[in-house]
Amino acid sequence: MIRADAARNRAKILDAAEAVFAEHGITASTEEVARTAGVGIGTVFRHFPTKESLVEAVFAGIVQGFVDQARRLCDAPDPGQALFDFLRGMVEVAATKAAYADAVAAAEDTLAEGRRELPQALDTLLTRAQGAGVVRRDVSMPELLALTAAVARTGEHAAMSLRIVMDGLKV
Repeated sequence: MIRADAARNRAKILDAAEAVFAEHGITASTEEVARTAGVGIGTVFRHFPTKESLVEAVFAGIVQGFVDQARRLCDAPDPGQALFDFLRGMVEVAATKAAYADAVAAAEDTLAEGRRELPQALDTLLTRAQGAGVVRRDVSMPELLALTAAVARTGEHAAMSLRIVMDGLKV
């Protein structure tokens, strides 16, 4: 069982790391994460023995957030709107935070369970939208994930790029 203060420190470190990586990318230092979290570098390394484990934990949280959102939308009354709302939300988050685009692009890696769950949840949204006759049937989930990751990397052009992609997905 983790102590309450240790759990709080872990949460502060993850929140700080997410903010630091979003602003500076994953090349930002663990020292900056520690400063932002208000803890010592030793505390960071007690929870995350390597920078890679910290990056993995942050990305796992981001991807899990996408998975949770997709699952909530799986029962939406309008399958097409649910898919497009999910894509819009995912791209908005990823496009404004450089490191998040990497998490989206690596969504099929084995770094975290959420990265296996995201394609499944997205596939459910896609299948429902295709079944409703809203999205082209020749589009597969890996293609949709690749398109979403690519759009997320277009920065300030993400909103327009996503509109173009969504128009191309529609029947």
